Amino acid sequence: MSDSARTGEDWSDQEIDLIVADYFAMLDMELNGEPYVKARRNAALQDLTGRSKGSIEFKHQNISAVLEVLERPWIPGYKPMRNFQRALLERVEEFLDHQDTGTTLLLPRKMEFAEHGILFVGEAPKKIERPEASNPELARLVRKFDPALRDERNRQLGKLGEECVFNSERARLTTAGRTDLAEKVKWVARDEGDGAGFDVLSFTDRGEERFLEVKTTVGSEQTPFYLSRNEKLFSEERQDAFRIFRLYDFARAPKAFEIAPPLESKLILETANYKASFR
Repeated sequence: MSDSARTGEDWSDQEIDLIVADYFAMLDMELNGEPYVKARRNAALQDLTGRSKGSIEFKHQNISAVLEVLERPWIPGYKPMRNFQRALLERVEEFLDHQDTGTTLLLPRKMEFAEHGILFVGEAPKKIERPEASNPELARLVRKFDPALRDERNRQLGKLGEECVFNSERARLTTAGRTDLAEKVKWVARDEGDGAGFDVLSFTDRGEERFLEVKTTVGSEQTPFYLSRNEKLFSEERQDAFRIFRLYDFARAPKAFEIAPPLESKLILETANYKASFR
């Protein structure tokens, strides 16, 4: 049956299963630098579903849009197109349920960062209107696959981000001619534990201390993150030197921005947990 004869016909569960599985297979190859040919995979889906090339591409873009909202990596060649059909949301949810183990982040199996690479640090983003605000089913998915909690629980992601910032700070100071300071940069969270209120001790070119609390995500610059009470208190104690160093798009091409205290000037801080004790 030709696609023209199926115009307006809903995709079947089997067809959606096929295209979701195909998308995530391509995404896995994309993140790991493995070659694949979109046209060939599209042609195979045409044979299996009877859908046109354009129809299949549009559905792939719909999947990208779901992953974008969930702050997960998506395939750059399929720019997100927001058309959140319930059936597609359900299939993506089922796939993620099967795939996720609580800390799975679709990180590449091999992540290598140049030891002497310097991260580009841009401006902190401004708040944007989120699509899930007007879509209850999408909002439920965001709560279920909480991007901030996902990042917080993934120790591998946290360590990789801290290592990236540690190396970047050393490289920045070395490039500035301050090898004396580069040698003093410390990865505090690794060497002394997580209780200091920051992860990396670095310096400005003039030798002033920089206390960097590294927050890393595979999502976009808009991905929320968790901040501990200890980190918040330390940010107030050392407003002159404390910085949140936010790394994002970490699975593909890490980018960064910094946030200086007072944190409330840039962030909405909401109580996420309560400590309970007896009266």
